[in-house]
Amino acid sequence: MAMTPSRPYLVRALYEWILDNDDAPYLVIDATIHNVMVPEQFVADGQIILNIGPAAVQGLQMDDDAVSFSARFGGVPMQVYVPVLAIKAIYAKESGQGMGFGFEPGIPDPDEPMPESTADKPAAKPSGRPALKVVK
Repeated sequence: MAMTPSRPYLVRALYEWILDNDDAPYLVIDATIHNVMVPEQFVADGQIILNIGPAAVQGLQMDDDAVSFSARFGGVPMQVYVPVLAIKAIYAKESGQGMGFGFEPGIPDPDEPMPESTADKPAAKPSGRPALKVVK
């Protein structure tokens, strides 16, 4: 049985550790990953660094799939959504201590192309005879 990815657990633990040390937690995000919702005007070289400290964000949610919150960017409020696989690192601004993330089993490799959506394709017609099996 495969274990669940550790990245969401590590991000939450490091977030708490950084706050306990009175530092500001920052995330480094790969903004090229599918479903990332960040302010595009602040993306540089395909990534963005976000302050996720309590004074900088509202409604912070960190679950196994994503980190989401609302914040102001240039005075404009925005809802931010970051899938866990798009988090490249979490670190403390003041000390620089934290952790970077690389490939992890159970999390798709961001360098691999996204699988095509089956919703966009018509259903294939089955060919040949149905293969049913009697189960007793």
